[in-house]
Amino acid sequence: MSSNTIKTPCVGLCSTVYGDLVCRGCKRFHHEVIHWNSYDEEAKRAVWLRLEQLLAQVMMAKLEVFDAQRLRQQLEQRSIRFLARQSEYCWAYQLIARGARMIRDLDAYGVALLPEFRDWELPPLRDAIDREFFLLSEAHYERYIAPGFLQQGLDTEPVSG
Repeated sequence: MSSNTIKTPCVGLCSTVYGDLVCRGCKRFHHEVIHWNSYDEEAKRAVWLRLEQLLAQVMMAKLEVFDAQRLRQQLEQRSIRFLARQSEYCWAYQLIARGARMIRDLDAYGVALLPEFRDWELPPLRDAIDREFFLLSEAHYERYIAPGFLQQGLDTEPVSG
């Protein structure tokens, strides 16, 4: 299987071209956006796994997927794209991201909001999820990636004396 079989997480809303270190669309880091086509399969999977874990973390704090099979069937019936290999919590995100204005009964999709979010309308919830996902991605970048870039810069600085 070639590295071309792993699709990009890009959602067509790139903000790294405006100087963001984390893309507000797909939540990848700027260097991942720039170098995606040169990544091997393992590197691409690592990016996808991080994105999945962060998104699932956000989603699990907001809702419960109580019937993953029903959710999958509903997504397929409505032609909402999702990645079958990902967590059903990522599927739920795709449902809310694409159908927030149309969905009236989330239970019919095998999904229930947690008590503290049951009074929320889906469009503001979708926006809150997206913001939190972005903030987690940004925090991950600042904690784990930025220090490495800083260190690389220090290692290449000329020594004056």
